[in-house]
Amino acid sequence: MSNTSGSRTVVYAALAGNLLIAISKFVAAALSGSSAMWSEGVHSLVDTINELLLLYGLHRAKAPADSTHPFGYGRELYFWSFIVALLVLVLGAGVSLFEGIAHLRQPEAMTDPRINYLVLGVSMLFEGASWLVALREFRATKGRVGYFEAFRKSKDPSTFTVLLEDSAALLGLLIAFAGILGSQLLDEPWPDGAASIGIALVLVTSATLLARESKGLLIGEPAHPRVRESILAIAAADPGVRSANGVLTMQMGPHQVVAALSAEFEDALTTPQIEACINRIEKNAKASHAEIVTLFVKPQTAETWRARRKAIERDSKPGGDAA
Repeated sequence: MSNTSGSRTVVYAALAGNLLIAISKFVAAALSGSSAMWSEGVHSLVDTINELLLLYGLHRAKAPADSTHPFGYGRELYFWSFIVALLVLVLGAGVSLFEGIAHLRQPEAMTDPRINYLVLGVSMLFEGASWLVALREFRATKGRVGYFEAFRKSKDPSTFTVLLEDSAALLGLLIAFAGILGSQLLDEPWPDGAASIGIALVLVTSATLLARESKGLLIGEPAHPRVRESILAIAAADPGVRSANGVLTMQMGPHQVVAALSAEFEDALTTPQIEACINRIEKNAKASHAEIVTLFVKPQTAETWRARRKAIERDSKPGGDAA
């Protein structure tokens, strides 16, 4: 299974589960009058919309490069992932918080909590199945690094977004269960309203994490260090290169990378020989990393490269001159 097809499988699984769950939660909320169940219904509805946006982003990211977007449309997915984070925050968390506060100010007793328990149990099964699909795909791509580090370094927001959404959904279901059970045992409506506020806090945390990571990808992050190291090794091994100085990379999409190589060539090489050397490096780099869409090569000495890197590091420090 390719990375793209794996991402789509994760999103499709989440979409199917959330749509069925949202309908069942709204029915249960209407029959029982539960504030927490209403908040959970909104939560699942927002997640369903989010999956549709991610699928649209995956579709747009596949568009080929053209004159207006010479490096492709990979960042479309990053944009829609950021919109997803905003929806979770504004619609999911906002509605849940409003519902919880309204229920606390004007408490209404639940009429029949049994339907809520049934829907919560079925929802946990659907959410759990979707969560396992997302977890399996995420584990297949994260390698040996920890989960949080893999989340921060991931370049494919479709997978980690669904995994984080499903994790928040499972936690929200537990909070809703606690609120409904508390209202039933205490014969008081306030635990149900408090559960809605708890669900809102979970969604705020989830949205903040998603927005932070999506923002980094949208603004521009370097590719995985192994891409830079591989390009340097390929360039250094070419007989026409005296010194492979360094590589700058930019992640343009989940599977699209633009790289710039600084290299010093042998003085005896003619212009056609340098061009042939550059073509060899680019061919070998793309053969090793299919995600490289463009490799720029800048001839310069190692001293010039080091001086430029020092200037960038100096200017990036607080109080440095942004010349």
